[in-house]
Amino acid sequence: MQTLKQKHRPFCFSVKGQVKMLRLGGALTVTSMAFFIIAQAPEPYIVITGFEVAVIFFFIILYMLRLDRLIDCLFWPLLDIINSMVTAVFMIIISVLALIPETSKFIVLGGVFGLLAAVCCIADGALIYRKLLFNPSGPYQKKPIHDKI
Repeated sequence: MQTLKQKHRPFCFSVKGQVKMLRLGGALTVTSMAFFIIAQAPEPYIVITGFEVAVIFFFIILYMLRLDRLIDCLFWPLLDIINSMVTAVFMIIISVLALIPETSKFIVLGGVFGLLAAVCCIADGALIYRKLLFNPSGPYQKKPIHDKI
């Protein structure tokens, strides 16, 4: 098992942490889901936003507890980038579908907050990609197996 660095910046105070917190509860994904629930929107709107809330919450807990450093059999930044892009696509589709018919003001508000969440998803993926691109020797670099022996 790897030893953790003693000097590290807490996840909650990093830019990546702030973007994830904004995506989750800072008035975007959770608010979009709440508006869809209040307006009794079609079930796919509620289910997809609820699933995204659960996945974002999982990644926040993962990074806060620093489990990405302990579970090194997976390449977490790549999973996070894929999650951000898939979430952005789903939130854009759901938000556009919610905005087209304009059935109630709560569904429209849910769609608007969903689009803002999609923008934050794209920003989150771009931040992680930028960190991997410009810091390949950082903590996410995989070491060959012969170095561990």
